[in-house]
Amino acid sequence: MPRTFVRCRRLFTGLEDGSRADQTLVIEDGLFTHVGPTAAAPAPGPEDDVLDAGDRFVMPGLVDAHTHIVFGNARSEEDIDFWGTPEFRALRGLFFAQRVLAAGYTSIVVPGDAGNCSISVRDAINAGLFTGPRIAASSCVIANRHSLNDWFPEHVGTPDYVTGRLCTTPTAQIEEVRRQAKAGVDVIKIAMDGTHFREDGTHIAAFTQEEIGAMAAEAHRLGKKVVTHAYGKEAVLYAARAGVDIINHAFFADDECIEAILKSGSHVSPTLTFLRNNVEFGQPHEPTAGSGYQGAQRRIIEMAKRTLAHMRVAGVPFMTGSDSGFAVTPYGEWHAREIEILVDWLGFTPAQALRAATSVSARAMPRGHTLGAIDPGRRADFIFVDGDPLTDVVVLQRPGAVTAVHIGGVAVAVEARRYDPYKVTHLSSLKWTDVYTRDRAAELGLWHSAAQ
Repeated sequence: MPRTFVRCRRLFTGLEDGSRADQTLVIEDGLFTHVGPTAAAPAPGPEDDVLDAGDRFVMPGLVDAHTHIVFGNARSEEDIDFWGTPEFRALRGLFFAQRVLAAGYTSIVVPGDAGNCSISVRDAINAGLFTGPRIAASSCVIANRHSLNDWFPEHVGTPDYVTGRLCTTPTAQIEEVRRQAKAGVDVIKIAMDGTHFREDGTHIAAFTQEEIGAMAAEAHRLGKKVVTHAYGKEAVLYAARAGVDIINHAFFADDECIEAILKSGSHVSPTLTFLRNNVEFGQPHEPTAGSGYQGAQRRIIEMAKRTLAHMRVAGVPFMTGSDSGFAVTPYGEWHAREIEILVDWLGFTPAQALRAATSVSARAMPRGHTLGAIDPGRRADFIFVDGDPLTDVVVLQRPGAVTAVHIGGVAVAVEARRYDPYKVTHLSSLKWTDVYTRDRAAELGLWHSAAQ
């Protein structure tokens, strides 16, 4: 079988603190078989391919540990759950997964989905029907009263086509874990808290310690990873004690939580990109501002900076996720901003942040030990970058900076194609985001009464 030789002037393996100079990669049957100095590399044969990266920076394909491929750049929970059939959402999810791949992300984790949509997208890609990233697929978020995904009034509930599955008894919770395992998920997401608070402002955990412990144990028995949404101390603590694999957010964790995380070996994926984009991009006339949501997130960010920086110093392993799929985190746009946030807000070095976005985040994937690094025996997923992210991590966000993407040693030609949002994502009947009273119209300079 022909081999592929890649000549690299600058190489970041995803496992070290800096880059290597003058390296050669040898790829055979989709795996790295040699990574080392060009002078010590085997000689290519006449049937082998030789690829020269030139001045481009070579690094592992990036991993987004938090991307919702079927949300469709949603502007509301109704956009996520009510508009678009499951079949359409799956096809649209494939389209958007390709946009993520074009941004240099060769692996993505989908923590919570509608039905079996991401499973279908994953299977179509794995079968070779379409080009796309490697996907750790999920199904509905397991929710309880007081948790994320139990959004709607009781007369609506959580129908089968929405992203949450309401499980209010231990029996129902274990049955849902088993249903999802049979459906073929890679990860199971549990919403450990949401937007319900005690009088003192602390988050209420949606599941007891016994409930999350039983679900995590059963998921692990069935060979599935467990991801939790957890903002508050109680939810983070319960999740860590249960030994879940990934705790998303963890903004209000304290020292007791950190101790439990270190003991359990759980990873934290903050996904601060979603909050930052909403605070910086949300406009004054939009509901995110008028409802107080934007202001609340601004306060959460300030708390999270302190909490998560303390976690980093304590040695908690971090993954990077963008929470893509919302209007403020559209696909293919902001995935690498989380790397910048780790550096600017939490005190990571660029190399530490890049490791978090490659070899550490890869642990969330099936057979993650074979991904996320340029190392002999690992799958040959790598990208070429025009610029040096070890000097300036923001380069990964610049349009066109990722000049080549390879999965399993094969170059993939994926174009971030344009689309009409009113046909693809904006499917609801929403027409206005404001109420145009006479006072509001006058405030905007759009109307003047005859008396003025």
